[in-house]
Amino acid sequence: MLFVWATAAQIAWGIVALLRSSTIVAITGLSANVILAVAWFVTRITGISWIEGLEYREPFGFADATSAGLAVVAVGIALGVLLTPGALTEHRTRNIGVPAFVIAALTLPAMVVGGATTHNHSGSSHDHSAAPVPPKAYDGTLPVDLSGVEGVTPEQQQRAEQLVTSTIQKLPQFADVTTATERGWISIGDSLSGFEHFINWSLISDDEWLNPDQPESLVYRVDGPGKRTLVSAMYILPPSIALDDVPDVGGRLTQWHIHNDLCFTDNPTTPRLAGVTRPDGTCRIPFKKFPSAAMIHVWITPHPCGPFAALEGIGAGQILEGETRWCDTAHGSGGSI
Repeated sequence: MLFVWATAAQIAWGIVALLRSSTIVAITGLSANVILAVAWFVTRITGISWIEGLEYREPFGFADATSAGLAVVAVGIALGVLLTPGALTEHRTRNIGVPAFVIAALTLPAMVVGGATTHNHSGSSHDHSAAPVPPKAYDGTLPVDLSGVEGVTPEQQQRAEQLVTSTIQKLPQFADVTTATERGWISIGDSLSGFEHFINWSLISDDEWLNPDQPESLVYRVDGPGKRTLVSAMYILPPSIALDDVPDVGGRLTQWHIHNDLCFTDNPTTPRLAGVTRPDGTCRIPFKKFPSAAMIHVWITPHPCGPFAALEGIGAGQILEGETRWCDTAHGSGGSI
């Protein structure tokens, strides 16, 4: 809808500019097209976190690049008119044939390309209009292909692939446990489970979500005394976001969980796992319950239940009431972790 309204606004402005030139019209067109061009550039570099559907970086394409290019041209023309003495008083409608032809020559093929159903996901092209292909097991390498799960829309698949891709690319900066500890990630002391979680507690309540440069928790596989292998990020949302109000990252591909049955030591800077809650759901004094914060794993190594799998047993946490524990066997590695 944003694209539709932006197009309608640009066409309306173009008509007004042809029929009634004025300083206000030129400034309006210049300002609007600058905003549109900059917004497009941001969506191709980082994404816009506060607009649903534009949270993740999109690849460059012919259709969108053409639109942005025409917006830049409009900015240049409007600026040139403002800076040219007497330009606003000249009647130039008889000279619009050539630019109209050029614009049509660019716009028509861009519309055809933009109307196609092929999306580029992290360097891998998927034609969602083509016959279904067997799902590809996730192996922790690029490009990421999470196609083949019924009920997952192309947009959900793209968001999920982008999150896994960015995690694979950026999480290895924390491969060294010592480096992670120096940067603020502290072990919660659960290495006996076979996996050890390191949490940066200051990140749980900030406004950065699903950021592989600042993951709230790092998960290491315990390979022996003093040996740890980074296998996953565990992204944690602020406790203010309920489990039934989490962002839709990948539809059925993703399943969030909470941990409302764990107790931690009452230490504001380095809390450590102290056990599970009593039958009444409380912790023994002086221990405190873990915040009811929604979280999700993103594995950078193969997993039998796919890249968003939860741990097993007590580490799996609690899912939304009425849901069934999801195991993405379509993209599972088929082996052990």
